[in-house]
Amino acid sequence: MNSTNPRSVLIVGAGPAGLCLARALAAHGFEIDIVERQAEAALAEPAFDGREIALSHGSMNILKRLDIWRRIPETEIHPLRRAHVSDGAREGFDVNADAFGKDRLGNFVSNQAIRAAAWQVVRETRAVQVHTGAEVKALEREGEAFCVYLVDGRRLTAALLIAADSRFSQTRRLLGVPVIMHDFGKTMLVCRMHHEIPHEGVAREWFGHGQTRALLPLDEHTVSLVLTVTGQEAAELQTLDEDAFARNIERRLDYRLGTMRPVSTRHTYPLVATWAKRFVGPGFALVGDAAVGMHPVTAHGFNLGLASIDRLAAALGDALTQHHGAAYSAALARYQHSHRVGALPLFVGTGMIVGLYTDDRTLAQPLRHAVIDGMRRLQPLRDILAAAVVDATPSEILFGLARRAARLGPNPLAYRQETASVDHARFFYRNAV
Repeated sequence: MNSTNPRSVLIVGAGPAGLCLARALAAHGFEIDIVERQAEAALAEPAFDGREIALSHGSMNILKRLDIWRRIPETEIHPLRRAHVSDGAREGFDVNADAFGKDRLGNFVSNQAIRAAAWQVVRETRAVQVHTGAEVKALEREGEAFCVYLVDGRRLTAALLIAADSRFSQTRRLLGVPVIMHDFGKTMLVCRMHHEIPHEGVAREWFGHGQTRALLPLDEHTVSLVLTVTGQEAAELQTLDEDAFARNIERRLDYRLGTMRPVSTRHTYPLVATWAKRFVGPGFALVGDAAVGMHPVTAHGFNLGLASIDRLAAALGDALTQHHGAAYSAALARYQHSHRVGALPLFVGTGMIVGLYTDDRTLAQPLRHAVIDGMRRLQPLRDILAAAVVDATPSEILFGLARRAARLGPNPLAYRQETASVDHARFFYRNAV
């Protein structure tokens, strides 16, 4: 690739974020190289890794625009009708999207299926060249271009370098970008489980002493188990045979889904959240987990990654129509500002939730109970939470709350509560933007 080509982009990482970004940029007229450590066979037929992605409506729309959504088999798409959150044995609260005229909060799709579909699209995109089995050794800024030196001796150049190689990004480190990292000291164990009692499309998450349990609905009698425990416990669970593992999980879940058995391999991941102190610099940008690595408690990580891709592609596309190159500093600054503003509330809020509900100290329990009880009693708060999941606009939020209030009829107390919540939402929107 000619280093003087202002439309040239080099992406490090062919995970879902890197592949989706390549497709998005190609649609705007850029020429893209992707550098990826894995072999091509591993990209074409990715292995199951246990991760199920809770795709929001906005993320599904992005995947449709990229021509990726239609390539995901219908059997791999599982509706999330509602979510139930509780603290220990106490009564919890439900979140659903009926106030916004939707029959589901979103869909669960495996990371494996998304990667396979994204790879299919990229292989058909002529403006994208993928270098597989390749590893970055060093980076060098030469004039207006970035030079990327590979371990095998090759040298690639591009006007813009993009890191899309995970929250532990080696490219980000080579660029010298500092990162805020929080290690939660826990490990997430994930696998698919078949169960006796149907889940009815409900995702369940409940917190307890020393562990967090989540069940993500797939087929009617299959869930994705997400168990957060210490690293030692996770290692011990990995050593159990299938029968012993199933009995252990049944007990941990208080037998809520009856008899269970594993139907996939088990995988563990350390729980580490990251926030890059810069998302851009001269001639480079960070996207996906390389920019913001979320704790999975909100299941919003990949949605946030897709948002970063959409924001960066829009900023660079506008720059190109104004006859600027891929590394146009004003476009990169626009991307950084929009993504920081969009990601920070979710990142900070998630950290607070995780801190509160994984704090086993006695003093934290009353506050946890108060939050759960407040959410259970106040429908408008649950609707606002649902609005964030379904990507409702501020006007849709206000309309949904008003519609909910109208359905309450003449109950004056309920009317006052709902009206106050609508007023609060309106005030929050005015001040947030």
